Amino acid sequence: MQESWNTDRRRTAIGRAALSVPARQALADRQLAPDRTILDYGCGRGGDVRSLERLDCRITGWDPYYSPDSPTVPSDVVLLTYVLNVIEDPEERRQTLLRAWELATTVLIVSARLTWEKSKVRGEEFGDGLLTSHRTFQLLFGSNEIRNYVEETTGTRCVSAAPGIIYAFKSDSARLSYLAHRIVPDAEWLTSEDTTTAIASLIDYVERRGRPPHVEEMPRPVAELLAHLKPGDLKRLTRDSADADKISEGEKRTTLNTLLFLAVELFNGRGPFSGLPLSVQLDVRAFFSSYKEACQRADRLLLKLRDDDYVRSAMHASAVGKLTQTALYVHRRAVDRMPTILRLYEHCASIAAGRPQQWAVAKLKHQGRAVSWLDYPEFDTDPHPRIVSSYLVDLKTLETSHTSYADSSNRPLLHRKHEFLAPDDPDSQKYHRLTDSEIKAGLYAHPHLIGTEHGWEAELIRCGRELRGHRLVRSAVG
Repeated sequence: MQESWNTDRRRTAIGRAALSVPARQALADRQLAPDRTILDYGCGRGGDVRSLERLDCRITGWDPYYSPDSPTVPSDVVLLTYVLNVIEDPEERRQTLLRAWELATTVLIVSARLTWEKSKVRGEEFGDGLLTSHRTFQLLFGSNEIRNYVEETTGTRCVSAAPGIIYAFKSDSARLSYLAHRIVPDAEWLTSEDTTTAIASLIDYVERRGRPPHVEEMPRPVAELLAHLKPGDLKRLTRDSADADKISEGEKRTTLNTLLFLAVELFNGRGPFSGLPLSVQLDVRAFFSSYKEACQRADRLLLKLRDDDYVRSAMHASAVGKLTQTALYVHRRAVDRMPTILRLYEHCASIAAGRPQQWAVAKLKHQGRAVSWLDYPEFDTDPHPRIVSSYLVDLKTLETSHTSYADSSNRPLLHRKHEFLAPDDPDSQKYHRLTDSEIKAGLYAHPHLIGTEHGWEAELIRCGRELRGHRLVRSAVG
């Protein structure tokens, strides 16, 4: 097939000094790796190609203007990065997506600019998009609109990796492996240099997972160091050396993680047992009487997500997070410590519309079902961090909205930072001491005044205090 599209679109190609946002997301999700072939279809000036080559990826790039003679051969991963939104002809747009899908053998990664960027794109209406002052075309998609478009065109169920970034997998097993990694990350193994350290690594795995590993789950060095031991010897070593209480906790944790995965899988389309990643299959066999029983329990968990009273009770019982009259706010370091039903709540929203790359606090509403990811870039360094943006997903309608505070002169800010964290977080005590000193100084006497930058600064002046890092001190007398 002759590759072509209007080369006037070359003006939309951006010269990149660093990886694009979609490429960074795909790297983080382990979709781009040295053992996979990659095609950047519509690579523009080739910034991602050069950056990924430096990371030892086997990548080629094709572009109708900048690299028209590069081969377009089937590849494990095909990147279609901000291409669809610059094609003004709807049929050509569809054919471009179909061609990219045809070339992908494992996963197609599609990204597009979103409607919340409308303020950055000025132009006159043209077709279903805008014609800019540079005579280039831009079509801005809604978060769900781009996912639905890719699903309808390719005929496959897709996953939102992040807002505006869609993964279309060629097989259910590849999709399920991706989902499993998001929910139950691969176990980390201790470094092993000899038989003794390999046994220690094995015992650590058993205590954390609640079951012994299959040989295919072991890192190759561990498997080789333990290869001379008989299965009975390994069982005896584990029985004699592993902590029974830790194994019990590991079993409970893995059981809950498996239920969480199976519930999210149903939300996104559940497949047969044989299509599950090996580790999940082994977890099901170890901790459930059957796959059917595990699915039934996961289904009951998903049904509980619709029960306002149950969700509200889980929020009250949560050992982490700040509970208000409308929502539970949890720092990203503590999200995995929420009750399973709340983790499911957050995961379903992220699978439905994508979790943004940059965020510090997740907000889960008690009534209705909506999750917001709030970005406070200076959460760890600013005693009262200011919000930069918010991305909301309504689980009932699957509508999304994005709010930017970048141009605001009076942004909302946070107080009592320790309440967003787990009690044993390394920074929790430091933040708690600051809160106590601020309460004693009278800074929280008028809570309705301190929620924004201007109000907070006025209260600091009223109380004669100033902040030096995470310490509250008396203001210098002028």
